Amino acid sequence: MSRNVGKILLSLTLPLALLITTLVASPAGAAQSVRLQYRTSAPGATTAQAEPWLQLINDGTTTIQLNQVKIRYYLTGTETYRFACSWAVVGCSTVTGHFVDQEGPAQYLEVGFTSGTLAPGASTRDLQLRFYRADWQTFTQSDDYSYGPQTSYTDWDKVTVYVGGTLAWGTPSGSDPGPTPTPTDPPPGPGGVLFDDFSYTNSSDPRLAQRGWTVRSSSGGPGVPGATWSPSAITFPGGLLTLDSRTDGTAGGTVHTELSTAGRKFFEGTYAARVRFSDAPTSGPDGEHVVQTFFTITPLRFNLDPDYGELDFEYLPNGGWGEPSNILYATSWETYQGEPWQAVNTHTEERASFAGWHDLVIQVSGGRIKYYVDGRLFADHGGIHYPETPMWIMFNQWFIDLQAATGTRTYRQQVDWVYHARNEVVSPAGVLSRVGDLRAEGTSFRDTVPNS
Repeated sequence: MSRNVGKILLSLTLPLALLITTLVASPAGAAQSVRLQYRTSAPGATTAQAEPWLQLINDGTTTIQLNQVKIRYYLTGTETYRFACSWAVVGCSTVTGHFVDQEGPAQYLEVGFTSGTLAPGASTRDLQLRFYRADWQTFTQSDDYSYGPQTSYTDWDKVTVYVGGTLAWGTPSGSDPGPTPTPTDPPPGPGGVLFDDFSYTNSSDPRLAQRGWTVRSSSGGPGVPGATWSPSAITFPGGLLTLDSRTDGTAGGTVHTELSTAGRKFFEGTYAARVRFSDAPTSGPDGEHVVQTFFTITPLRFNLDPDYGELDFEYLPNGGWGEPSNILYATSWETYQGEPWQAVNTHTEERASFAGWHDLVIQVSGGRIKYYVDGRLFADHGGIHYPETPMWIMFNQWFIDLQAATGTRTYRQQVDWVYHARNEVVSPAGVLSRVGDLRAEGTSFRDTVPNS
């Protein structure tokens, strides 16, 4: 939970060419077969902005879930790049992109999807992507493994496609080791678990307090000074924790929302939640600098308290803190002081729309904090930013500042479920499996995490 002031500061080895050729021609068997086509709208050998356009075609007989698809575009060099989706038939709001370092002076852009399907015989059609150096200097793209100068779509095996972690199209660059095998998760251990699918009637439901939740009504930060934190703006339609924060452009007419565990008993282990972020308000004009969150936190006893800790997922659909548009942060805090402002933290960010449902996972173990979004490793932090003391689990939605607009505007964040496994590192897939098992057995709430 960052403050409302400036934010300080991201083998699959196929030894035989014959096997590679076979895999490209028939990548995933007769039932599932995907093909990638590529062109560029910036064909120059040097450029200020690379513009790979891609489209996926399903040549198989089964529907492909796009959230299981990862596309890798390979680059030479170690420069810092920024990714953007200019336009996509499937919607840029469903397209993600981040850069991954490889051995040697190399990296790749990994493009994924948050939702959608690709039916047999269908194509995604245009994915008009681009990336540029963070310092906006020109760069050479003609030595990039995946680059080609063609301006018309053609089958292109120098960009790879993975489906469900298995290579389904293309020939990886020599520095790409392929996907890391997903470890098999053990059954839940004796450390205890917290699970809640938020089957409550309203924010006054007595079971909330009985089960260790607090609906905030107290004043104070973060966000707009003088705003109200309103329990009545938290509801549970259809078993979804729903936070409806609103503003009319005045402090007195601004409502923030927050749900927190009452007990600070959560430390090492795995934290997870299925969260729905939104880019646009449910009513009123858009444009507010709103923050939508899932995080853990320890109270700050005094300025630069060394025992303070905070692990954040924060989504800013309209930017803020100097950012012009939507951005997702994963931030790990060592400590801070309020006046004068000083922050000791590290963060990883991705500038893209994350509107829609996402599975968010934070693993805290062995001196490392790993953040996952929809099964993808999003950030890996450690060192002094590793927490020292037990924390609360929280969800809140608040406004950084107030924009000039007419009328009341309401933004909505929703949460389907929350899960914590104490002292266990559970993979994102393992979390989903465990949550599925709990729901299959009719469990709406379980808390076996001992009090610290």
